[in-house]
Amino acid sequence: MNTLFYAIGIVVFVLLVVTSVKSYCRRLSSGCCGGGGSKAVHANRVTDRDPAHYPFLTMLTLDGMVCANCANTVANALNALPGVWATVDLGEKKATVRMKKQLDPDTLCEAVRAAGPYIVIHVS
Repeated sequence: MNTLFYAIGIVVFVLLVVTSVKSYCRRLSSGCCGGGGSKAVHANRVTDRDPAHYPFLTMLTLDGMVCANCANTVANALNALPGVWATVDLGEKKATVRMKKQLDPDTLCEAVRAAGPYIVIHVS
């Protein structure tokens, strides 16, 4: 009787592991935000990309981004602010935000928060 319970427990455990591995592999191949049949998030390019036109610079250290779709979502949210040109480095988990007029750090943090489950850890 005990061996039957152990056998059932092992089968259930193996099924959970296989399901988890498949889910993880699917995320790696399609991205967490663009998977499941939804389209990939493309970065919206800012028309004015002359750094001389952006006298103010702020760096944001971010958390919660796990794929290129996440990085593009954050960049798009920041670039939607007037007079902002932002680029996001997924590997470094940082956003470089160039501004034509100085924006309050809270405004930048709120734009990131509104974009999804992303957190600004540090503003410099």
